[in-house]
Amino acid sequence: MSQSPDKLRSWAVINLSALERNLRAIRMAFPDYLQYIAVVKANAYGHGLAPVVTRLMRSEANAFAVANLEEAARLKEVGKGWPVLVLSALLPSEYKDAIHLKVCPVISSVDELHGFAATAKQLNSRVGVHVKIDTGMGRLGVWYPEFQELLNQLESCPEVRMDGLCTHFSSADSDPEFTTVQRNRFLTCLDLLPEITRQGIMVHADNSAGIESFPESGPFNGARVGLLQFGVRPRPGSFLANTYTEPVLSFHSRIGLVKNLPAGTAISYGQTYRLAKKSLIAVLTAGYADGLPTRLSNRGKVIIHDTLCPIIGRVTMDQTVVDLSGLEIPPVVGETATFIGKSQNQCITASQFAEWSGQIEWEAFCTLSPRTQRIYQTDSAV
Repeated sequence: MSQSPDKLRSWAVINLSALERNLRAIRMAFPDYLQYIAVVKANAYGHGLAPVVTRLMRSEANAFAVANLEEAARLKEVGKGWPVLVLSALLPSEYKDAIHLKVCPVISSVDELHGFAATAKQLNSRVGVHVKIDTGMGRLGVWYPEFQELLNQLESCPEVRMDGLCTHFSSADSDPEFTTVQRNRFLTCLDLLPEITRQGIMVHADNSAGIESFPESGPFNGARVGLLQFGVRPRPGSFLANTYTEPVLSFHSRIGLVKNLPAGTAISYGQTYRLAKKSLIAVLTAGYADGLPTRLSNRGKVIIHDTLCPIIGRVTMDQTVVDLSGLEIPPVVGETATFIGKSQNQCITASQFAEWSGQIEWEAFCTLSPRTQRIYQTDSAV
């Protein structure tokens, strides 16, 4: 059932114009030769796949990356003509559909290479893949000393075309020394390719946090952009740290009840918080089923009336209690409480929300539940 804005109990506002401005700012910081790979997995990090992809296509993203074949199929329904990388390992039962959809699987093993070659041969077709190299992430990718063997096997698989080479940095936001080790391992593998092959493929190793520099003569011609396009800045010292991007998402609920309680009253399940004095409290119409982690209990804050109000007691499935003692004028039922966003003088960033929640920003966005309705906005300042 569609609801009018004043009836929403929990909602996220997605500013698509801010998303477009962010893409343009990032593109301006990129060298001309660098392709923008928009990472939109997990429902575009909780922002909504179709509206986000539509805007990014209009804003001239070069390619897209998703986690699985279902996401790739949904993206293809939005628009065709853009390369779509599937970053996670595909199951053998999905190979045929991947070839039919004309997506680009990212493969990590000789077994996957032969599997795609056999399937493509059955379909009298060819498939373009990106080969991932494990340079120290310890997850997907062919282990870097074994890359030469995969290259040798590729020569006997004419049904498979290598369109790209990539790796993934494990600690780009916290360990630049190890990131350099990984980068050098990747470059060593890249040197194994014939020059004619290197000139015709996309080479990408960096996400928003790991982008360090792009010398004019460097081999990298693509970068995967995820959080940064949604307004979460990378660590200081990275190539894009000084690129201004603005938050795309804000997260809100409403005040469902306001009441006074006496000193000594325990709040919520488990009696984890007890009022030190007579207090005015509000019960908000959102809980962990809407995307508020229970770790916010007795730690997080919300913005009400341009004031930061502490969350008290345990966050429950559908409701959260906050202390209104800091407000000069009591709010009324139906007014807005903001978990991520800003008012005239207060701001709670996604990073601050994640810190209070004991999460990382990726997780904070992705755990916003479907019950939190997405409201899409646009403005003229693009």
